[in-house]
Amino acid sequence: MKSVNCVKSLSFFLLSILLFSACNISSKQMLAKRISHMQKASGNPVSIEEIKEAISKYDDEAREVQMKNGKVGLWYKILGTRYIDRKMYGEALKCFQMALEYYPDNPNLYYYTAICAGYMSHASLDFDATGNFEKKNHYLELSESAYLRALEIDPRLTTALYGLGVLYVFELDECEKAVPYLERYLNIETRSVDGMFLLARAYYFTEEYDKAIALYDKIIETTKSAEKKAEAEANKKIVLESF
Repeated sequence: MKSVNCVKSLSFFLLSILLFSACNISSKQMLAKRISHMQKASGNPVSIEEIKEAISKYDDEAREVQMKNGKVGLWYKILGTRYIDRKMYGEALKCFQMALEYYPDNPNLYYYTAICAGYMSHASLDFDATGNFEKKNHYLELSESAYLRALEIDPRLTTALYGLGVLYVFELDECEKAVPYLERYLNIETRSVDGMFLLARAYYFTEEYDKAIALYDKIIETTKSAEKKAEAEANKKIVLESF
């Protein structure tokens, strides 16, 4: 019974989104019309007294419009995360793009956008074998810019710091750019073994071998996983052989 109710709730939620998306007039157009109507109805107040009277008259209506727009942005965010759960990253990306129109200063929305764009870059294959990877590069650039925007808003957003490090190390092959962000990440998440592995790799490819070895030693001391300890020891051996 509980699962049936959950399905009904989700169906209702998705139907609400579809109905909203099907509207001929967007919420922004509706807002503009309502503001225009307020201005006409108030007779274009000029004096302080007239402006105060107009504010008092239409304040509740303006708050209602604001609240409805906030809910729409939240619906897009929730729907986007549902798509991520189903690994439907293209659809999720569209949702987060819409959500950002309502919440342009939300760092988590930029983080989700970066994640989805990264996955979509993997799906942008050169099916026609033309040698054109413009679409793939577009998604990678979008991912990078979204991570950077998230960190402009919240410099301590660890998910974005780590995600940007992964992007630079594994996708863009720009390990030197990854280093400062991963160092910041480990200053916050001091016992993150995955973060240590990633930064050690970046150090190795930027030829900072001493720092890489120090991190592998720290992993060996920190982790309780025999598998990760063995991996750190093997990687340390590779670094030592690079001297």
